[in-house]
Amino acid sequence: MLTETAYAKINLALHVRARRADGFHQIESLFAFAEHGDVVSASVREDGDLSLIIDGPFARDLNAGPDNLVLRAARILKRRFDVAWGADIHLVKNLPVASGIGGGSADAAAALRLLSRLWGLDSAVDMLPLAAELGSDVPACFVSRTLMGTGRGEELELREIDGLSGMPLLLVNPRVSLSTAAVFTGWDQQDRGALIASNLSNILLQARNDLQSPAMALVPQIADVLAVLEGLEGLLLARMSGSGATCFALLHDEYALNKAAAELKSTQPGWWTMASKLR
Repeated sequence: MLTETAYAKINLALHVRARRADGFHQIESLFAFAEHGDVVSASVREDGDLSLIIDGPFARDLNAGPDNLVLRAARILKRRFDVAWGADIHLVKNLPVASGIGGGSADAAAALRLLSRLWGLDSAVDMLPLAAELGSDVPACFVSRTLMGTGRGEELELREIDGLSGMPLLLVNPRVSLSTAAVFTGWDQQDRGALIASNLSNILLQARNDLQSPAMALVPQIADVLAVLEGLEGLLLARMSGSGATCFALLHDEYALNKAAAELKSTQPGWWTMASKLR
């Protein structure tokens, strides 16, 4: 039995530059990843079949059928490398579904990493083109390190930002799912400029999430979450991640993180929260 963490994905910034002819959007995003997330485990099946069991706090929001991204990742990997083995896969779903923090993409990416090890595949093989077949965010989630993403998010460049790794991180979701397609449809098609993400100051003071406004129009609770986060002691940045509805707070230190997490659990028991750090 082998295990992989499906690290929660954070868009520290997301600039939407244009709608492309293929229906996707041209974006510039700085991806970062929490230390925590869903958990994917697997053991080998000699008969070649694949199975998936899902449990955890958000298991009921997912279907374990053949369209699940974890099983799709397993099938595409098995087919691409002509693997005779199968696998019994177990997903512990700790992260809310359709919430802008990776979700299915992180699970699929973790499955690719996990099954590559389980089935003894060549670690030198470039898996990113295969990951891109599963979704725009899957390549970034496969790497799960701080990355600059362009194109539709699949063109990646490793990015070292001094002071970012280990930064205390609080994730908050009002327990409302949100359609990525609906949020992009609500984007006003205004190009507000390039994302400059060369240092922490750029991210805190100049970067933005262009999907935040259309997401709030669909889910007004996002504004409530951001208002609470912006009032936290020790706050560096409060912003929505991805297409929402999860928002994040970057905080000065672990004391501020623990205090903020305790306050929100007490004052907003209906919200989902996760205290972590950036990888």
